[in-house]
Amino acid sequence: MKSFEGPYDAYVGFDVGKLAHRACCVLTGGSVAFNVGVANDEAAIDRVLAEAAAHGRALAVVDQRRNIGTTVVRRARAAGVEVAYLPGIAASRASSLFPGDAKTDERDAEVIARTAMGVPQALRPVPEEGALEGARRLEAQRCDLLRDRTHCVNRLRALLLESNPAFERELDCEAAWALSLMSRVGGPWQVLDAGRRRYAALTRDAPRGAADRLWAALKAASRPTEAQVRAEATLVRMLASRIAEDTALIAELAALVEAEVGGDETYRCLLTVPGVGPRTAAQLVLSVDISDFEDHDHLASYCGLVPRNRQSGTSLNSVSSSRQGNKQLKNLLIFSCSCLARGSGYYREYYERCRDRGMPHKAAIKAVARKRLKVIYAVMRDVRPYVA
Repeated sequence: MKSFEGPYDAYVGFDVGKLAHRACCVLTGGSVAFNVGVANDEAAIDRVLAEAAAHGRALAVVDQRRNIGTTVVRRARAAGVEVAYLPGIAASRASSLFPGDAKTDERDAEVIARTAMGVPQALRPVPEEGALEGARRLEAQRCDLLRDRTHCVNRLRALLLESNPAFERELDCEAAWALSLMSRVGGPWQVLDAGRRRYAALTRDAPRGAADRLWAALKAASRPTEAQVRAEATLVRMLASRIAEDTALIAELAALVEAEVGGDETYRCLLTVPGVGPRTAAQLVLSVDISDFEDHDHLASYCGLVPRNRQSGTSLNSVSSSRQGNKQLKNLLIFSCSCLARGSGYYREYYERCRDRGMPHKAAIKAVARKRLKVIYAVMRDVRPYVA
């Protein structure tokens, strides 16, 4: 990963905000050249960067590299000033090392600048806005819709569970036919009130036997109060429509992302790795600049697939699962290994060896993901298809 150990003559810490930023410039000797408010405006940011560059080689550091920090990053690069990213959680922890406990923009900007100067290892590179920037934005929106759909599905299941547990148990809340039924009719009691004939017409696309089991489940619970039934009618229709809409948008965005990254050679090579599908390959291409990682161990650390060692003298030496890293990428890499553990071949054999050593299922799956990451690193580094 890129090093920011300098030497630099000036460190400019930006505590970024929506309407305005706070910029603090700390010189190599430790003195503060300026600590001023800066409008979130290109001209104002350019003036601050020029003033910092007047002291020599400067490094601009932001605590958010996307969204409200984007303008600072772009203007710094346009001015020829190197730019780095100090994660917000790291800046918050570093703040406790400085005198005082006030929480002000002025103090936060100075903390960012002094941390960049004293602990350059805490800094992260800011990726260039390359050809895949459009795909990254599409993927970010798709992930946001996935979270929204999951929340709505959980809320819908909670409503149905309160109303009729048997109905909730038999219903696939993400199936197209079930969403169509609920968005047009409502919850279990509205379906029962609609009658068997209309129910049969609305469930023609249901899997064989599923509609009959669901109808039988409608009579397996007592009807709640009419006030609850009325509220359920509105909420179930609303949630079912939202889930269906999110599902359609997710599919549309997934197609757009695949079209954007489909021409990327690294993406095509990743699809040859066992267990890596279009979504995992796209996420790897969009999240990982392989040149930032010296070896597969550093990539595994970024993905959160390495253990965390905790040791104190000789009395304590334990290894526990790390909770750090890119959580979204970590989950994709782990979940995509489930099919490998169920299949045959090298990764299945490795999974069984892990289980024979006493590993629980989840730990064994994570070990398989770590083993496969070595292959992923080599494929991305060399841009060559995987060959068993």
